[in-house]
Amino acid sequence: MDLKTLENWLWESACVIRGPIEAPKYKEYILPLIFLKRLSDVFEDEVEELGFPMEVIEKEPQLVSFFVPKKARWSYISKQTKNLGEVLTDAVREVVKHNRKLHGVIDIVDYNATTAGERILPDDVLRRLIKVLSKHRLGRKDVEPDILGRAYEYLIRKFAEGSGQSAGEFYTLFEVGMLMAYLLDPEPGDEIYDPTCGSGGLLVKSYLRFEEKYGKKGENGRVEIPKNIKKPKFYGQDIEPTAYAMANMNMIIHNMEAEIRLGDTMRKPAFREEDGSLKRFTKVIANPMWNQEFPKEVYENDPFGRFKFGYPPSSSADWGWIQHMFASLKENGKLVIVIDTGAVSRGSGKTGRDKERDIRKAFVERGFIEAVILLPDNLFYNAAAPGVIIVIRKKERENGEVLVINAQKAFVKGKPKNRLPQELIPKIYEIYRERKEVKPNDIPIASKLVSLEEIRENDYNLSPNKYAPVEEEEEVLPLDEAIVRLKEAEEERKEAEENMLCILSEIGIDLR
Repeated sequence: MDLKTLENWLWESACVIRGPIEAPKYKEYILPLIFLKRLSDVFEDEVEELGFPMEVIEKEPQLVSFFVPKKARWSYISKQTKNLGEVLTDAVREVVKHNRKLHGVIDIVDYNATTAGERILPDDVLRRLIKVLSKHRLGRKDVEPDILGRAYEYLIRKFAEGSGQSAGEFYTLFEVGMLMAYLLDPEPGDEIYDPTCGSGGLLVKSYLRFEEKYGKKGENGRVEIPKNIKKPKFYGQDIEPTAYAMANMNMIIHNMEAEIRLGDTMRKPAFREEDGSLKRFTKVIANPMWNQEFPKEVYENDPFGRFKFGYPPSSSADWGWIQHMFASLKENGKLVIVIDTGAVSRGSGKTGRDKERDIRKAFVERGFIEAVILLPDNLFYNAAAPGVIIVIRKKERENGEVLVINAQKAFVKGKPKNRLPQELIPKIYEIYRERKEVKPNDIPIASKLVSLEEIRENDYNLSPNKYAPVEEEEEVLPLDEAIVRLKEAEEERKEAEENMLCILSEIGIDLR
C-alpha cells in the first residue's frame, strides 16, 4: 500500500464517522480497529507460515506473536450485520484477554457507548466503517512496518489541528526518522530511549536499522536476528494518552522489547533507578516539541540535577530537552535529536550573557557536540522552517571539532511538503561516519569540519550555513526563531526590571 492509497483509505474511514464523532477524536475510534485488523492479518500470515491446523494454534497460542480468538478475527467481524457495537467492543476485549500486554492499548474505546440514551456510533455507521476498513489487507507483506505510525500521523495532521495539536508533536517524517536511526547506529545490547516518543516511530526506525545491520532473511522471508546477537531494549515516554497507546501498539507489532510510560517527562521523568536518580541509557533519540514553553521553576526546582549547564529561557525548552537527554545518557552514550534550527545559533553575537548561547558554549567547549546537520525547508508538518539534527556524545574531546553538514537543498519538491530523498540517507550517514568534507557537486550537500577556534570566533554559532554554504544567499531569520528571540528579550526585560526594583527596595525606594 503506497502513501496515497493509505491516505485515501483513512480519509474514507474518517468520512464514515464524520458527524457522530468530533474530528480530533477520529483517531481514537479508527486506530484501534486498524490495529485489530493488522493483528488479525498478521495472525493469519503466521498460521499459514507455521502450517499447523488452527486446533494446534488454539491449544498452543505461544506459537504466534499474538493469538487472535475467532470472534476477534477480521474474517468473522466483516461478516457480522447486527449488534456491531457489541461485536467490536467484545473483539478488542477478547484480544486483550488472550494477550495481557495489550491491556490499555487496544481496548480504549467502547464502540457500544451511548449518550443521552442514543448510540454514539449506530450499527449502520459501524457497518460502513467495517466495510471501508476491509478494503485493504494489512499483513506483513502488504504494508510497510510502520503502517500504524503513518496512519496516526495522517489522522493527527488532518483532524487534530483544531484542538491545538499538530502532527509534529507525535510523528517524525519517515525519511528524517530513518536518517536519525542511521546516525544513532544501534548496536547489540543497546538501551535506546525516547523521552518524547509520540507514536514510537523513532524507536521503530531504530529497530529497523538494527535489523538492517544484523538481521538475516529466514526461509519464511522475514528478517530474523541470530540468537547470538542481543537485541536492543527500547524505552519511551509521552504525555498524550492516545500517543502512548499508539506507541505500545507499534512496539508490540514489531515484537520489540520495550517499556512505554505515560506522563510529563520534563516534570516527572518515568524511568528512574532504585535510588530515585535518572535511569541512564546507551542511546537517546528524540523529536521533542520545538520551542516549548516551561516556567523557569521547572528548571530551578529540578530534583535530578539535569540542568547543570544553565537554565534555558522560558520561551524555548530546546536546550532544556537536550540537557534532560544528556543527563539520561551513560558515559560515552550517544544522543540524536531533531530540533528547531534556532537552537544552534540563537544568542550568538549578542552582547553580554545569553542563556541558550551559554549552554551551547558549555557543550562545545567540552567537545560533546559531534555533528550538526541542517535539513531542508518545509519538511515538517508543524513548521515551515528547516530543522537541525544534533549528534551529541557524552565523552569529552579536547579538540572540540564539530562536523557541520548542510543538506538544506537536498530535497524533492512536494505538495504540501517537501521530501528528503531516501537514497541520500546512506550518503549523509557516510559523511558523518567518516567525518568527510564535501562540496555540493554531485549531491546538493556540503560539509566541513569546524575547529573549536573558528566556533569561538563566531560566538558558538553552529549553523551549517555559516561554515558550509550550498549557495550564496541572504540569510533571513525564520518567523519561529524571531518569535522566540522576541519572547526571550521580553523575559530578560522582566528579570532586569525585577532586579532593579529589588535593589531600589533595599535602599528604601519602593516602586512596586
